Parts: sequence; C-alpha cells; structure tokens
Amino acid sequence: MKQDLDRRALLAGLGAFATLPSLAQAEDFVDLEWTDLIPDGQVAMPPMLQDLIDHDQPPMSSQQPQSNGVRTDWNGQVVRLPGFIVPIDYSGTGVTAFILVPFVGACVHVPPPPANQLVFVTTQDPYQTAGLYEPVNVIGMFGTSSISTQLADIAYAISADRIVPY
Repeated sequence: MKQDLDRRALLAGLGAFATLPSLAQAEDFVDLEWTDLIPDGQVAMPPMLQDLIDHDQPPMSSQQPQSNGVRTDWNGQVVRLPGFIVPIDYSGTGVTAFILVPFVGACVHVPPPPANQLVFVTTQDPYQTAGLYEPVNVIGMFGTSSISTQLADIAYAISADRIVPY
C-alpha cells in the first residue's frame, strides 16, 4: 500500500513537472513599452500635444509626424506590447488585422503618431474586441516593417499568438 502511494506521488510529481515547459513557453516573451520602439536619442510626440493639431485640416493621416528610424533589437523575438486596437480587417465579428496604437483615439480621433509608434498586428484567431477604448496586450513575433494604410504609415508588425485584455 505504501508502495502504491509512493508510486502515485512520484507519477503526480512527474505529471506536474511535465507541464513546466509549456508554462515556461507561455510566458517566454520580451515585455516592451512604446518608448522601447523609439531609436536612442529620438523623442516621441506626447499624446497631449496631439490636441494642438487643427482637426479641420485634411485627413489625419496627412498630419502624421515624420518617423525618425526604427529599432531592430527585437526582430524575430516574441514580445508583449500593450496598446489600443484600430481595426483594419474582420473575420465574422472578430478583428484579424489592426493597428496597435499607444493611446486611445490615435489614427481615428487625432492624427497618428510617428510610424515608429505604430504596430500592424495580424492574427489567425479573430479577436472579439470591446471597441476602441479597450486596452489589450498583444503577444507574438515582432519585426520591423514598412506598411502604409489609409490611416497611417506603420514601422513595426506583430504576428499575434495571443491578444488579451490589459
């Protein structure tokens, strides 16, 4: 009887140990902040300055500030980046492609930030977004890119493995 208990305890311990690699992989990413995407020596335009732009001018995409380079430090790595969704493409009721922006209303209600402050995100699993005001964390393969949409020019891309509420 004691042998059976010892054997069950050993099997239970091995079973728990077998789940460790999958747990480690689930959290194996680089945490990024928006300031990490700006090359050294460059300054991001603070969101409060966005309100100083005249909204009665041509389309907001034409008011996008010039980007001053990109960072390639995380190309090919899995990262996690928080932000807000500006939908580009849908599948059913879920979004499958979007621009991840650093603050609410970027590209929609106010002119877009520089290209090096925007990330184009694609996902195979449509994400059921709660709207423009829902902050999310995007986890996936990161890289530099050069994408131009009707809303903005974009300097980075993520192929999302997971999108979760912030």
